Amino acid sequence: MTNAYLPFEAEVVERIQESPTVFTLRLRFSDAEQHRRYQFAPGQFNMVYLYGVGEVPISIVSDPEDEHLYDHTIRSVGRVTRGLAQVEKGQRVGIRGPFGRGWPLSKAEGRDVLIVTGGLGCAPVVSVINYIISRRERFGRLTIMQGVKHSDDLLWRERYKLWSRMPDTQVIVAADKAGKQWPWREGSVIAMFDEVALAPERSLAMMCGPEGMMRAAVNRLLELGMQPESLFMSMERNMQCAVGHCGHCQYGGQFICKNGPVFAYREISDIFGVAGF
Repeated sequence: MTNAYLPFEAEVVERIQESPTVFTLRLRFSDAEQHRRYQFAPGQFNMVYLYGVGEVPISIVSDPEDEHLYDHTIRSVGRVTRGLAQVEKGQRVGIRGPFGRGWPLSKAEGRDVLIVTGGLGCAPVVSVINYIISRRERFGRLTIMQGVKHSDDLLWRERYKLWSRMPDTQVIVAADKAGKQWPWREGSVIAMFDEVALAPERSLAMMCGPEGMMRAAVNRLLELGMQPESLFMSMERNMQCAVGHCGHCQYGGQFICKNGPVFAYREISDIFGVAGF
């Protein structure tokens, strides 16, 4: 029986600087048997452990059927993440996971999929976007909406350009404040919903990012006729144990690490957006 508290060693195969404060660690388990056994679903996360410093929950950005490498995109904001920012190729970190509940891909098959994200919120959905694009015949129309405060904040610009060229795929990127060379839209991404060819009865929405943005997106999608059971969101809280024991990420009667991080809106609608939760 595997001990959920015991990290497995992983080698940093590549380190990619995405922006001045955001980087991606491409990892591979040191133990070949652990590498073979490891499986995850889009939307799940790992606890990434920096030896002698601590660990943090990080979304897995890779396609789950890529058996070779596991990407983790990290913003350097705290003690552990600042330490991870100093890790170089060839060094080792620890991994516990995967944990949590991922995106409802089985429910999404045969339906149009709308993905709405803000800021670095795109990280938890990169794997699901790549999953859908790699299996395009199993899903309907794909719409990707990404909002940022400033155009300089946008990560993975080339990925958005690539995704926009995929069949039956619409990409809308918007910045509240745009620089001179900004090739996309200026304004709130929520204001762009009118440009989406939305068929509410056959659509499923996946959201992540700032909760204020997600609340606005939920309200607008309900106005447009989508049903609460077709709205899903990835929630963030301070997660430490990742198995629902420590209580740091308790959200009402549930735990983000164990019952989430992906929730159907109907599951949390009574407390979503309520101060204190």
